[in-house]
Amino acid sequence: MDTIKVKDKVFEISITAKEIQLAIMKMALKIDDDLNGKNPLFLIVLNGAFVFAADLLRNMKMDCEVSFVKLSSYVGTQSTNTVRELIGLDKALTGRTVVIVEDIIDTGITMAHTLPKLKDLGAKDVKIATLLFKPDAFKKSFKIDYIGMKIPNDFIVGYGLDYDGFGRNYAEIYKIVE
Repeated sequence: MDTIKVKDKVFEISITAKEIQLAIMKMALKIDDDLNGKNPLFLIVLNGAFVFAADLLRNMKMDCEVSFVKLSSYVGTQSTNTVRELIGLDKALTGRTVVIVEDIIDTGITMAHTLPKLKDLGAKDVKIATLLFKPDAFKKSFKIDYIGMKIPNDFIVGYGLDYDGFGRNYAEIYKIVE
């Protein structure tokens, strides 16, 4: 489908499923090379990163653990600039290498909120892996270790990303047109 309608908005295809999978395979290889033997804990940020995380982890060759947190900073198509922690971490982090797996980093507010908390919980090293990065929207200064793709500052849905809870189920990524 070249265009889709999600709720009251129309979206057009922006990134194909093939492009997404290629970016994920490249990222998985890099993470495998960098962290092999370190027994990393992959911390998946719900809800949006679940699709990306599943594909990323299936492409990984190393042993690792997985846990989940649920964070939210969006309502509709806009960031609220406030992070709500909806489900918390259930693993001990002391001395661990943690890889935060995020679907998209735009303003950076969610990560800026999360990084110090993980350090306070004793994580030895914290890495960030994001499928998508919007450099034009980024307002923070932390390092993003693994970026699948840099994209324009468009509102997007699909491949786990949503508009008010809808549109996550598409294999492609679509950008808003109206």
